[in-house]
Amino acid sequence: MAKLVRKRKSASLVSEGNVTPSPAKKARSDAQHHHSFESIRASRYKTINDKPTAKSTPLDLFVWGSGSMCELGLGPDAKTKEVKRPRLNPFLKKEEVGIVDFAVGGMHVLTLDKSNNLWSWGTNDSGVLGRDTSGQADKNLRDIDSVKDEDDEDGDLNEAESTPGKVEGLPKDDQIVRVAASDNLSVVLLESGQVWAWGTFRNNEGILGFSKDVKIQKTPVRIEELENIVQIVAGKDHILALDSKGLVYAWGNGQQFQLGRKIMERSMMSSLEPRSFGLKNIKFIGSGEFHSFAITRDGKVLAWGLNQYGQCGVDMNIEDGAVVGKPTEIKSLKGKKIVYITGGEHHSIAVSESGELYTFGRYDMKEIGIEKEKLPMDDCIVDAHGNVRCLPVPTKLTTLPPVNTVACGSHHSLAITKDGLVFAWGFADTYALGLGNLDEDIAKPTRIDNTATREHQIEIVGCGGQFSVSAGIKLDDEKVEERLDKIEQFEEELEK
Repeated sequence: MAKLVRKRKSASLVSEGNVTPSPAKKARSDAQHHHSFESIRASRYKTINDKPTAKSTPLDLFVWGSGSMCELGLGPDAKTKEVKRPRLNPFLKKEEVGIVDFAVGGMHVLTLDKSNNLWSWGTNDSGVLGRDTSGQADKNLRDIDSVKDEDDEDGDLNEAESTPGKVEGLPKDDQIVRVAASDNLSVVLLESGQVWAWGTFRNNEGILGFSKDVKIQKTPVRIEELENIVQIVAGKDHILALDSKGLVYAWGNGQQFQLGRKIMERSMMSSLEPRSFGLKNIKFIGSGEFHSFAITRDGKVLAWGLNQYGQCGVDMNIEDGAVVGKPTEIKSLKGKKIVYITGGEHHSIAVSESGELYTFGRYDMKEIGIEKEKLPMDDCIVDAHGNVRCLPVPTKLTTLPPVNTVACGSHHSLAITKDGLVFAWGFADTYALGLGNLDEDIAKPTRIDNTATREHQIEIVGCGGQFSVSAGIKLDDEKVEERLDKIEQFEEELEK
């Protein structure tokens, strides 16, 4: 996700153009051979995962946070750059468009409507919007040149990027069932099991590319190596896909071992082709920004990738730049019946079958949602000054009612309770928590309670680098009162 700073300004990404690299002939040959071998091997496995079905319930869509890079999709007016509490998106009204699902990247959003149209908004430097916004960009540049005052902080946003628009070039005869978004890439899963994508991947050195032959892919194309896919998830600059046979595929940036395999410098471009890496009998996949997760059919939770703050939940290699080089079981989650797991830049959250939430990773921006006095200090790692650096052991969060799901931004998190209420915690300076003006980061999960969403049962949440998105259904007055009674009772019990 987009890197956070304590200032409410974002530096724009610089477009690198559609420069085509020259791929290594041997790497291409090896990749083709590998794909053929994997296809033959996969055909021998039994089907263990069902195909997902398309979502169909139209929802009201809400956005909030810092949107100086068009992340909020509220149009070009300068006053939409900072939204401190959830606000209804006026361009995607339930009665007219009917959004049924969405995915949030670092600085862009994809939304799917009831008619199988995909909408996008946000920064388009890497082609992630899947539509042409160049005309408006040229106009903005001319307008800037004509203004004497070079300080454009209060200027309007790019209209084409800040206003939701339909993605162009996707198949019309195949239903979209899931969407995913990284910092610089957009991905959709179709009912047929096909995967389509556009944008690019970046690594520590800059743009890595979309494929070995394409630097930036500006329109949707099919990922030919993948078929019978049932789930897709995105990290900061890598993608995981799970197929019906329980095999996991990964591609993108692998410099922190998030692809589950070692990427050699001489064959780095081969990482842009989806490959399996030995995982089988998998029923669920999840991802942080630089680390990844999988849940096996028998309930084991595996993690790999960057682990410098213990965000993999594995008690090893917890220091700057440390990684877990291959899928490794998170032993402290054994027997917890984990059904969902995700992460931010340096923290992670797992959800059990009954709605219990386990959190672990970095602490200094309150990412894990546990107040300092309630930390299990025997499990924490402290720095040279005695300050808590991280909590590498998954720890149950006791200050939340049972939850349905969670979402992680770079340094903040959102959780939806089974009653459709949203709680937020973590980094506060960008308004991504939806709690208004705050003087400090939020250590304890705090309920988002504002006029726009108070009467809604929230169904989906998503976190970007400096903003958040939710969607839900408006309840009748009786159900609203029942829900408030439940939450008040829970909060009273916590205080005892």
